Amino acid sequence: MFKDLDPLLHSQLRLSVISLLVGVKEAEFSFLKEKTGATAGNLSVQITKLSDAGYIEVTKSFRDNYPLTTCRITTKGLQAFEVYVENLKSYLKPGN
Repeated sequence: MFKDLDPLLHSQLRLSVISLLVGVKEAEFSFLKEKTGATAGNLSVQITKLSDAGYIEVTKSFRDNYPLTTCRITTKGLQAFEVYVENLKSYLKPGN
């Protein structure tokens, strides 16, 4: 009846990051930090977990001599998100 939810996406912050990345081509760390309200340290840890799972791709570069971290969702991440949303629906409409 209830389908398993991806434990990686079931974290509020990781789900927020993936949800934001679904709607954009890519996002800078500062954008994700602002939108999620997370601390830099916590966001960094969660981005690493998503990256290690292959759900996002992280690019590190420099802009005007300042570090720049950019994230984008991968095909695997998009598929995992879509499955998560579909499985979550089984909790919203039990018995269907």
